[in-house]
Amino acid sequence: MSPVSRVANPRHCSIAGALEVVGEKWSLLVVRELFLGVRRFSDIAGNTGAPRDILTRRLRRLEDVGVVERREYSARPPRHEYRLTRAGGDLLPVILALRQWGERYVTGEALPPVYEHSCGQILEARMDCAACGQPSDARSLTLLDA
Repeated sequence: MSPVSRVANPRHCSIAGALEVVGEKWSLLVVRELFLGVRRFSDIAGNTGAPRDILTRRLRRLEDVGVVERREYSARPPRHEYRLTRAGGDLLPVILALRQWGERYVTGEALPPVYEHSCGQILEARMDCAACGQPSDARSLTLLDA
């Protein structure tokens, strides 16, 4: 077998750019934990299973690109907690969609955490058209520019 060669001019798109920022397993699991209210390094490490050195690098990268911010909560010894920025908070639909996809195609069952909407019902993530409110799926979309 010959090695796969890279395309000289890959498609330039926002998906590729977003994956450069958050497209790695540990980065998305950090974002998941922050959405769940987990703020401290040791708790994030324990809940994700990420090796501490890798977690340190991912948190620094997410901070550098503006997805998380680090805040000191203890001066002696110096300790920090992490919080999502607005850009990080805007990843909620991504996290919810990945969760739902994983339940449907990987685990075959709903696993914690389960989200309840303010209306009192269990949340099922979906994407609707902002103009008409109808659900968006592959059948309802037309590609305008490739």
